[in-house]
Amino acid sequence: MGIELLTTTRSFRRRLDLTRPVERRDLLECLDIAVQAPSGSNRQPWRFLVVQDDETKQRIAEFYRKGFEANLAGRTPRPDQLGDLASSRYLAEHLGEVPALVFVCSLGRLPEPASPPRLASFYGSIYPAVWNFMLALRERGLGSCLTTAHLAYEREVADLLGIPFDEVTQVAMVPVAHLLPGHDGPGRRAPAAEVTLWDRWA
Repeated sequence: MGIELLTTTRSFRRRLDLTRPVERRDLLECLDIAVQAPSGSNRQPWRFLVVQDDETKQRIAEFYRKGFEANLAGRTPRPDQLGDLASSRYLAEHLGEVPALVFVCSLGRLPEPASPPRLASFYGSIYPAVWNFMLALRERGLGSCLTTAHLAYEREVADLLGIPFDEVTQVAMVPVAHLLPGHDGPGRRAPAAEVTLWDRWA
């Protein structure tokens, strides 16, 4: 896994090919890489639920769109965010057409309220697996993005998919599709030197 892969793996939304199926074998191979990620105390809390049924995807998309619109309510995006917003809206409008939706879940639920250390440990033990999965997909010509808008309706989605809500936490949904042709260069990012401090914050 080289530097090019690490620097060109994006959140792909508009470049997802909505017409080409994704093979179960490819998903499982990428998930095998996902589960090599580190986790706190090596507890490996992850579970993955892959949805490819068209009717179920459409119902999930309805919850996703409502969550997406709620996230936007009252927000005024900066001019430099308009492209990303258009891309995100495209995904919200077409989510039900994406060939595979992969729900990443973690066993257990956090108490409310959860302390910062508990939050860090809980999510820090699952998100590395999500990134491993996304990198593995990219290496195979598949695109994805990490989404959370559906979590505004986590219980409803859990009921729809048979996820035991009191025992399992959904942490992300990853739409997966083959990639359409497009630009694959590094993203626009501030250099590390501009966002790195040494020894003290100030």
